Order: sequence, then C-alpha cells, then structure tokens
Amino acid sequence: MKTIFLLNGPNLNLLGQRQPEIYGAETLEDVERIARDALADGFTLEAMQSNHEGALIDSIQEARTKAAGIVINPGAYSHTSIAILDALNAFEGPVMEVHISNIHRRESFRHTSYVSLRADGVIAGLGPEGYAAAVRRICALVPAGPQPIR
Repeated sequence: MKTIFLLNGPNLNLLGQRQPEIYGAETLEDVERIARDALADGFTLEAMQSNHEGALIDSIQEARTKAAGIVINPGAYSHTSIAILDALNAFEGPVMEVHISNIHRRESFRHTSYVSLRADGVIAGLGPEGYAAAVRRICALVPAGPQPIR
C-alpha cells in the first residue's frame, strides 16, 4: 500500500463551525472521509491537523520516508511560512495544495502562497471536493505497487 499524507493547518479543526459562509458546513472529519473515498486501490491515507507550524513540518519530514505524496491545506501558513516551503522542498513525491475557499477572491494578503512554489498542483475554491481532486491526482501521478525503500 502507498500512503498519502493529508495535512491540514491552523483553524481547520474548526471546519463546520468557523465562518461557514466561507468554509461550508462540512467538518474536518467530513473532509478526511471525502479524501479517503477518493483513494485509488493500493493507496491509504494518513490524516493530521495541527495549529502549530513545527508539527506540520515534522509531519512533512516524516512523509519523506513514509508517504508517496502529500495533500496539504496549510491554512494561513500558506502566506507566511517559508519553513513549510523548505520542508516540502525536501520531499521528493508529488505535493498538492488545497484551499477550501478561492483565496484569489479574498483579501490581497491571501493571494500569495509560498507553498504554491513547491506544489505540483493548487486547488482553490472547490470546497471539500478539492481534497478529493488532490487525492485523485496524486494517485494518478504515483504508480500503484509497493513503496520504494528510501
């Protein structure tokens, strides 16, 4: 089985409660279910959410030896964290960046994402379905079969 890491950043634990007019009514558990339902045969999902930048970086570094790809919604860290970009640059597999809202229709400070500089694809504004699209894309990019030992 190949593993895809699903990483969610700050405040995404409040999905379904925080600004539903922007982020919708789905919870983080709903998002994780939607992502799992999109997995191709031979893939599994490991989901993690943290409000702490260092914990997200630790997970990205862990992915270097355990994951075939990363789906990441870095939340506000998209616009501020060079450290997350640096960690992603050390990961060799595909990276898909996801934003539930269309960050380009929001405040100007949200229009730039450091993570996008590393991402193989960026999905914004599709709501939770963006996670499913990201998972499907990674499954298409990574051949099925056993993971190589690194």
